Amino acid sequence: MYPKKTVINIVCFKRDLRLQDNEAIYNALQSNLPVLLLYVFEPSLEKDSHYSKRHWDFIKQSLVDINSQLENYNTHVVTVSAEVTNALNIIEEFYTIDTVYSHQETGLKITYQRDKAFKRFCKNSRINWIENINNGIFRGLENRKNWVTKWENYMNSSTFIFNATSENFLSNDLLFEMEKIMTLVNLETEENKIFQKGGSKMGVKYLNSFLKDRYHGYSYHISKPTLSRKSCSRLSPYIAWGNLSTREVLQKAATFRLTCTDKKQIDSFVSRLTWQAHFIQKFEMEEIMEFESVNKGFHTLKKNVNENYINAWKTGQTGFPLVDACMRCLNETGYLNFRMRAMLVSFFTHNLWQPWQEASKHLSQMFLDFEPGIHFPQLQMQAGETGINMLRIYNPLKNSLEHDPDGEFIKKWVPELANLETKFVHEPSKMTFLDQKFGDFEVGVNYPSPIVNMERTRKFASDYLWSMKKNPMVKEESKRILKLHTMADIGDSE
Repeated sequence: MYPKKTVINIVCFKRDLRLQDNEAIYNALQSNLPVLLLYVFEPSLEKDSHYSKRHWDFIKQSLVDINSQLENYNTHVVTVSAEVTNALNIIEEFYTIDTVYSHQETGLKITYQRDKAFKRFCKNSRINWIENINNGIFRGLENRKNWVTKWENYMNSSTFIFNATSENFLSNDLLFEMEKIMTLVNLETEENKIFQKGGSKMGVKYLNSFLKDRYHGYSYHISKPTLSRKSCSRLSPYIAWGNLSTREVLQKAATFRLTCTDKKQIDSFVSRLTWQAHFIQKFEMEEIMEFESVNKGFHTLKKNVNENYINAWKTGQTGFPLVDACMRCLNETGYLNFRMRAMLVSFFTHNLWQPWQEASKHLSQMFLDFEPGIHFPQLQMQAGETGINMLRIYNPLKNSLEHDPDGEFIKKWVPELANLETKFVHEPSKMTFLDQKFGDFEVGVNYPSPIVNMERTRKFASDYLWSMKKNPMVKEESKRILKLHTMADIGDSE
């Protein structure tokens, strides 16, 4: 007769890589059963082309941070390479699983399909699976009529305090024994001072430094490609991967606002967090946005893919200095402020007249803060394919002169232009033959000539997209989208 297995509960981490304000952990700790903490590096997800090494490194750093906090509890997060059902099959060789706790993930189609398969697995294995909402995003809503109220109630509710003892968890010795037959993931990462480092401790440091001093320039510098790197909160990767909950951040900002000297800046910051949640909720309700325009009237819009254009855009070789500086900066650091991100998408979809789908994977791989619920709605909005938003076609030269007047950002990321006169840094194609001779610089050799005509392509895109907005199907779809997603309690503007 086989010895009776110990009954346990599992917390399966996803994009909630923290101990504080983690409802899944809180719920698991309320039971009298030992808890196993698990993160599964799923090969199917690791191979998905939306992700890149910078994401997995950030996740690994976050797990190392969690493990450092768990040292006093004589436990650690089991980090295994497997599909999630296979990982649980191995665990079941040692333990009887009563309940798995996790949060609802508003993610890619591949993660949704995984969750549906996992639900079937749990049912067949007689395992309870309890999911909790994440960051005030609600599943199954038919419209957005009362969403803001629901979201605010969630954000104003008490955070979940991590309050545990070592008796709450499976001990390290027991975990080590089980891990002998698992394919474990090495959590070591190379030292890299360019990317923001993952983990709740780092997230708290960024939040504290923002509220202590950096917030003063928030709304003044939010559109500046250089100054925004300091004046913006830089919390987006910590929220995207769950090192911090949005509720933690909002409540700390609200408390700080009571005594701060510049309430306008904090209000602007909090407003952005509200809109962030709005876009994720939109994606939760219409996940088709990962693949197709949310406005079905734009499904007839066909753009010919030009690999030369796409490669020039990806590598920062378009001949438009601010566009190229932004892309090179993003490729190297994983960060770019919102306006410059919007400009990159606008240039790609309007001036290069390329399908937004062709930009999606490169950008998601480069954004350290890749969040599907923001990524796809924003791509479509900036591409002008929602039918409900103002058509914005960003002028790189205008933005360059306005937000980087001295060319500081361009010179840093496009160093081949660093020795030119400032006026030519913004527009080297305007250099005359003599200008090029005197500057020992040749347009088309030292730096590419513009790959498209800005004014001509802008006019073409504008005329074409405005004409499409008159299409009956686009109009009908616009009404449907507004009815589904309008947030009457804070207005319709996006």
